[in-house]
Amino acid sequence: MKIEKAADLGFCFGVKRALATLEEVARQKGGVETLGALVHNQQVMARLNGLGVKVVKDISEITGDTVVISSHGVGPKVLEAIRERGIGIVDTTCPFVQRAQKAAHRLAEAGFFTLIYGDVNHPEVKGILGWAEGRGLATLASEDLENVELSRHLGLLSQTTQVPARFIEFAKAATEKALVKDAELRIVDTVCHDIRLRQAATLSLAARADLMLVIGGHHSANTRHLVELCSPLTATYLVETADEIDPAWLEGRDLIGVTAGASTAPETIEAVVRRLEELGSIGEYQTAAYRSQ
Repeated sequence: MKIEKAADLGFCFGVKRALATLEEVARQKGGVETLGALVHNQQVMARLNGLGVKVVKDISEITGDTVVISSHGVGPKVLEAIRERGIGIVDTTCPFVQRAQKAAHRLAEAGFFTLIYGDVNHPEVKGILGWAEGRGLATLASEDLENVELSRHLGLLSQTTQVPARFIEFAKAATEKALVKDAELRIVDTVCHDIRLRQAATLSLAARADLMLVIGGHHSANTRHLVELCSPLTATYLVETADEIDPAWLEGRDLIGVTAGASTAPETIEAVVRRLEELGSIGEYQTAAYRSQ
């Protein structure tokens, strides 16, 4: 049995940046509050809790003099409300999310209605909608467009962690509906570059593997997308930790592919690989781990 990791997996640039900033602030202050979970990964959040990081869900719950904005970002009204309370802000919003926020703001200032391909309940999308100044809508279903009166000036964006091909299909559907009104459309590519690389690397490995293990939080959007991409190509399972691996999954498999979401820690990935090696040894398989640099 061979175990091969995808060429790009685990912590992305934005998450690494956010974690480094938060850890420094927490150590300096002996603890700090974050507005929302920094990332959607229980193992990472448990480690941060050990540094004195506390998650608050609403501005009213903030008790300290400083709050950290998560990597998912927030809308301008939220930032304004925090400042009005005299609370200092440490903003760890991912630069790719900030790019999407700025695009929504530019569209709003130009009089465009912003249509976002994304999960309306996700904190990133809620924040981007805030920058659209109340003239926006988020959905993942092109069917929803049939029940929406789109503006003649329409801007299209994507949640940063979505699958590019699906955004393209959504944009086609929106274009077909809007162009009958002689509309002006602006499409802005806001899918994260790191996410593109991870998805491509995962697809390449899944096409060769007999089994794919996707490591990450069950509530992580980008992790779920990796599962969705792999599933049509090979048997695929989502695990948060090595303990969730079922030895029966490995029976008769020659090549086991391993990938991970953008908020999955390196130590979690290595623990999964070690567990696979152990199970391969127990099953009298020949195990060779291909570790990407």
